[in-house]
Amino acid sequence: MGLKGQEIVTRSGVDVNVLITQLNKAFCDEWLAYYQYWIGAEVAVGKLAPVLIPELKEHAGEELEHARKLAKRITELGGTPVLSPAEWMRESTCGYAAPTNPAATEILLQNLYAERCAIAVYEHLLNMVKGKDLITEHVLREILEDEVEHETELENLSQCTDCTGH
Repeated sequence: MGLKGQEIVTRSGVDVNVLITQLNKAFCDEWLAYYQYWIGAEVAVGKLAPVLIPELKEHAGEELEHARKLAKRITELGGTPVLSPAEWMRESTCGYAAPTNPAATEILLQNLYAERCAIAVYEHLLNMVKGKDLITEHVLREILEDEVEHETELENLSQCTDCTGH
């Protein structure tokens, strides 16, 4: 991170090391969310699957983009993103729910739960930096907006009574 950029964050009262740790936890969440969506799209079956699969694929791409944004901000703050997939589960806040039951309705519910966890994570992070670290705040707001949209889309699908994709 540039000297002035780091000075601004430090002077604002944000503990940069704590922030990096928390951003890394969110980074791990995003990688796990990406995989959860991606693999869910590969194995989903049932009446809801034709409608759910494209949504899962779209969300997977957005979660991967969130991981990219977080990695960029972590490095800007002078940190290193978690480098090993083996560490993702240990460092994650929201975890990973394997789609052991491939029913699209079950996969949808797993991902809805994960989105709600992600929303709570980003709300916490925003409260940590609000009005102090405007760059991180901007990144987190963008991601939170996507997570809220994902939750809404999944909720709408969960209430669909005739979702066949046709």
